[in-house]
Amino acid sequence: MLHVPSLSVSLGQASSRGAKDCNDDFFGALLPDGIDRRVKGCVVALADGISTSQVSREAAETCVKSFLTDYMATPDSWTAKTAGTKVISAINAWLHAQTRHAGEYDIDRGYTCTLSAMVLKGRMGHIFHVGDCRIWRVSGTTLEPLTFDHHALLDGAQVALSRAMGANHSIDVDYRAEPLHVGDVFLMTTDGLHDVWDPCHAVRVIGQAPNLDVAAQQIIDAAKAHAVDNLTVQILRLENLPFEEAADVSGQNATLPWPKDFVSGDTIDGLTILREIQVTHRSRIYLAKRGDERLALKVPASELREDDAAIQRFVTEEWIARRISHPNVLSAPVLQTDRSALYTLTTFIEGQTLRQWMIDNPTPTLQQMRNIIAQIIKGLRAFHRREMLHQDLRPENIMLDADGHVTLIDFGSAYISGMQEMGPLDIAPEILGTAQYTAPEYFSGEAVTWKADLFSLAVIGYEMMTGKLPFGTDVAKIRSPKERRALVYRKAGDRVPEWLDHCLRCALHPDPVKRPNALSEFEADLKRPSIQYQRKGRSPLIERHPVQFWQAVSALLAIAIFLLLSH
Repeated sequence: MLHVPSLSVSLGQASSRGAKDCNDDFFGALLPDGIDRRVKGCVVALADGISTSQVSREAAETCVKSFLTDYMATPDSWTAKTAGTKVISAINAWLHAQTRHAGEYDIDRGYTCTLSAMVLKGRMGHIFHVGDCRIWRVSGTTLEPLTFDHHALLDGAQVALSRAMGANHSIDVDYRAEPLHVGDVFLMTTDGLHDVWDPCHAVRVIGQAPNLDVAAQQIIDAAKAHAVDNLTVQILRLENLPFEEAADVSGQNATLPWPKDFVSGDTIDGLTILREIQVTHRSRIYLAKRGDERLALKVPASELREDDAAIQRFVTEEWIARRISHPNVLSAPVLQTDRSALYTLTTFIEGQTLRQWMIDNPTPTLQQMRNIIAQIIKGLRAFHRREMLHQDLRPENIMLDADGHVTLIDFGSAYISGMQEMGPLDIAPEILGTAQYTAPEYFSGEAVTWKADLFSLAVIGYEMMTGKLPFGTDVAKIRSPKERRALVYRKAGDRVPEWLDHCLRCALHPDPVKRPNALSEFEADLKRPSIQYQRKGRSPLIERHPVQFWQAVSALLAIAIFLLLSH
């Protein structure tokens, strides 16, 4: 029995070389330890080596072992789909390179195999498939196929694999997600078994056997007499599933004792409180010291005691800070002892917020604005590459030190794709970010992507150069897509060059599809007139003079008809 918090899965496995001299199939299952069990889920994988290759067994073993271990090593913030497909692509490239390194160009003799895998995470099953192993789900008295073979006909009769691990440098992975239910039974089989078995018999065996290991062996034994290939089966039964509740991603127990209000000289968990730094409606922040290291210790405001969702977002901040290692993103040290109270700990940044810097520098130069925006972009990329959105990008959440180095802070509103699969974080009734800097698609209830962070960034750039907001307070009044489309951008003003105003206007477009397609594109457009801007003065004749255009077309058509008739 495999266990993760609120998730338990019974597993049975069996394999046989059948009529062959060796077994080229390989299978395995893996669970992480601690909080990662809930974050990463249960992973099961099965591979079948190509029988014509002498190294296919090694390929199958590499596929399974690498998928299990490398998937666990992917960022916790990634979705199962992203993690699984990236890992499979890397394994495939390695297998293909091994074949080429050996000087072998016949895929039937190289490091080639099929692969099917399942990740059980939260209340969803994530299926990855390449080749002709199969994944099934018990449905009544028979089996429902969840994967389909990648086969092609040669010469109209002979069947061959059309897709396999290691066959080409790149790989196209079939992916599907299936909702899970307590009592679901899944089977994973190689073609040596499902080509000869009776699926109805397999279902009966699973229902009657004392445990799944016995069932797996009985299914193999029943098919051996007809087998011409290796036979392998894995059986999974879902015994329990997590509740549909907010995901605890932090690993920190939110039921720890509520911290007191500290004063200078207090100590907690090896930390000495030096002074209070800041008090807001959400938290109280102190400067603390551990040896020669100065740290920021944050405790939640007492008003949050009964707000479970707010507490979860509070502890998630440190979880994010520990997982993004980037110079422009706030980091968190490892605490050497268990916590005795509920608080978060991050590095301390000696400096001022961008808001204070803007007050001190009301008319910054273009280069100053570009330098700050470029550093913010670097920090945002670190979020986006891990499938996270900051969601509360504003001058108060950006720190500058004496050297002008920028650091993004305050991750309490961040969106983490991979965590949504565990059980979505509770959605607050209000927008989590700050209204003046929040993209309009949040308010209109439409899909949100990384371009929402780009919108917030462009608002900051606009405000730095003008001291105003591009839409005033209109964005927060939006309640529908129609109202979003009606937003009117306010020209930046005479102090901002026209080409730069065009750059900001594009990044602040109410329709996220029409914003730049990459942060790097926005950064480049802040430095020189974009190609789109340069083309504004060279619009087609049909746009500049539509009447004359159609008059000319009509005249040309008349001439053409006359010439045709005259012949």
